[in-house]
Amino acid sequence: MDPRMVTTAFEIPGFQITQSLGMVRGITVRSRSVFGSLGGALQSLVGGNITLFTSLCDKSREEAYTMLVKHAEELGAQGVIGVRYDATELMRGITEVICYGTAVQGNFLK
Repeated sequence: MDPRMVTTAFEIPGFQITQSLGMVRGITVRSRSVFGSLGGALQSLVGGNITLFTSLCDKSREEAYTMLVKHAEELGAQGVIGVRYDATELMRGITEVICYGTAVQGNFLK
């Protein structure tokens, strides 16, 4: 799927939505390693961006996004609108990240 067809908006410029295929999602559950937690704790002493955790969050969101697109493609979608992320801590150090939106089909406008 063309990345330009996946958006947080509820419309895609130049594309007329003709059918909603329903909600699609990608879910990943991640844990911090002992070394990652220790490294993050050490970085927090200095202050600023904690790059170990930033990297973990970025990888988790990318994985959830990739699964969202795959789910939409399996339904025959041409795009996904209203994309959002959410995260929930399931237990200490274990977090679920979900990416969700509405799969759509339509026609490209001339």
